[in-house]
Amino acid sequence: MKPLFTPLLAAAVLGLGALAAPAALAAEHKVMLQVSENDEAKWNLALNNAKNLQAAFGKDNVEIEIVVFGPGIGMLKAESTVGNRVIDAGAGGVRLIACENTMKAQKLQRDDMLDGVAYVPAGVAEITLRQKQGWAYIRP
Repeated sequence: MKPLFTPLLAAAVLGLGALAAPAALAAEHKVMLQVSENDEAKWNLALNNAKNLQAAFGKDNVEIEIVVFGPGIGMLKAESTVGNRVIDAGAGGVRLIACENTMKAQKLQRDDMLDGVAYVPAGVAEITLRQKQGWAYIRP
């Protein structure tokens, strides 16, 4: 009778464990918020939504991106009226993303933006990709 636990079976079991490990580390919820309006109230609403999601699900159980483009780009500029809140959100694990198409159109450079901002070539493309990956979409 052959042993039940062969080297091939051991490799398969170890391989499955390696595949399962990254999923266990991934956030349970993935949420993307869109900010595309030049409206401080909307900026604060998006930041409040992010904070409330972290409180509801637990900071380690939710991955949040705030994708900013068009007239909303002022939210991420160095002189933003909500700049301190944006910096706090970033330090708290929220990923703040600026659209480089918008920046180019408004003649903005990375030096014009708050520290900690991430960049994507196109904000609408980022939203499209994230939705395809199963992220929840919220437009405050």
